[in-house]
Amino acid sequence: MSMAERNNSKITIYVLSCWIFAAFGGLMFGYDIGISGGVSGMDDFLKKFFPQVYERKSHAKENNYCKYDDQLLQLFTSSLYLSALVASFFASKAATKFGRRPTIFMASIFFLAGAVLSAAAENKLMLIFGRILFGIGVGFGNETVPLFLTEVAPIQHRGAVNILFQLFVTIGIFIANLVNYGTSMIHPHGWRLSLGVAAVPAIVLLVGSFVITDTPSSLIERGKDEQGKAALKKIRGVNDVEVEYQEIVAACEQAKLVKHPFRDLAKAASIPPLVIAILLQIFQQFTGINAIMFYAPVLFQTMGFKSDGSLLSSVITGLVNVGSTFVSIYLVDKVGRRKLLLQASILVTNLEETGTLDRKLAAIVVLLVCTYVMSFAWSWGPLGWLIPSETFPLETRTAGFAFAVSTNMLFTSLIAQAFLTMLCTMQAYIFFFFSGWIVVMGLFVIFFLPETKGVPIDSMVERVWMQHPVWKKLF
Repeated sequence: MSMAERNNSKITIYVLSCWIFAAFGGLMFGYDIGISGGVSGMDDFLKKFFPQVYERKSHAKENNYCKYDDQLLQLFTSSLYLSALVASFFASKAATKFGRRPTIFMASIFFLAGAVLSAAAENKLMLIFGRILFGIGVGFGNETVPLFLTEVAPIQHRGAVNILFQLFVTIGIFIANLVNYGTSMIHPHGWRLSLGVAAVPAIVLLVGSFVITDTPSSLIERGKDEQGKAALKKIRGVNDVEVEYQEIVAACEQAKLVKHPFRDLAKAASIPPLVIAILLQIFQQFTGINAIMFYAPVLFQTMGFKSDGSLLSSVITGLVNVGSTFVSIYLVDKVGRRKLLLQASILVTNLEETGTLDRKLAAIVVLLVCTYVMSFAWSWGPLGWLIPSETFPLETRTAGFAFAVSTNMLFTSLIAQAFLTMLCTMQAYIFFFFSGWIVVMGLFVIFFLPETKGVPIDSMVERVWMQHPVWKKLF
């Protein structure tokens, strides 16, 4: 298929609405990332659920690095990602059997239920159960939304459209920081408002699931060829889609021969994208980004900022995160994936065990964190989701992406559960730990990650893996 034939599409209002509505799955995820750390640092929340942490935090001479070190408090954040890990495999089955759109609908329902239960929590059990429901929603959403966006996007805009997911993640984080900043002044139930507002993106995604069409690949794979062709015309904005339609049909015919997609991940065509998908998720977390995003207010308080100042600083970094993601949307289909991934930054600063930072040093800390977030936001953040969603063959696409999502959730939960303890133990050296991984990540990109810009998603095996100096040895 020529590039001209593949580029036969128009961006219509309906097409844009499909992209935007689906991307609200990313906003759900981002809002939760941003809200957790802010709520964890609110005195009213700590008094109700973690009084021992509140007492330690209030102790004037307490070690700055250790005042938030509490396993149950960390479980409040990490429990969501453990449930998302398990849910992603069920979501994979649902996306294959029922389609992408119904699975997105399920994600919104679970997340909405989690928001209601969390906001109404009266004890730790209700709180953690609410987080588990949040996690199921995240697992279903993160499994399905990036796949949906990749499958509905025209090839010339595939990278940018998929990165809408990460853009909305960053917007969700930013909104959460703003909400936390406002609700921190509402006593004693500001934390309930913070958790309850999570229902808003879930409701938008719920409504959107009735507006968007299912993807042509999903419809045709499930034997609904005419619906699939109609959906393809709708998302391309043109009637002449025969060439692309036939390519999807051929890929679906191949996929129908596969009865056990998880078992087929061990075959040559799926091994390279599986290895890369898993390592991308591990490396994405070992940049330390979610340690920053989960606990930004807590981290800034640890660095000596007062409570309001820490929340305001996290709002600033959230805004930088959003703005920098637009850089990735603009560049990803122009300069490619590899060049953006080779961006890196190191955060180094000096912090005393007790006391606060002076104004100049505080400004330097915020600047360094913003530089770090900026670098991540146009590279490992969006591309960690884009590349796994576009590189698997159709027959193992949902199964392979489930491994990517579950790996992300596993290492996200490990960072969430361990970061505050690591901060207490390693102190400022924790940032050297994360920066060391950035060197490894760069080498991985140079030697093992091929460029996928401009390659049709159903031609990855022939045009990418079979041509790569390392991966071609498997064929």
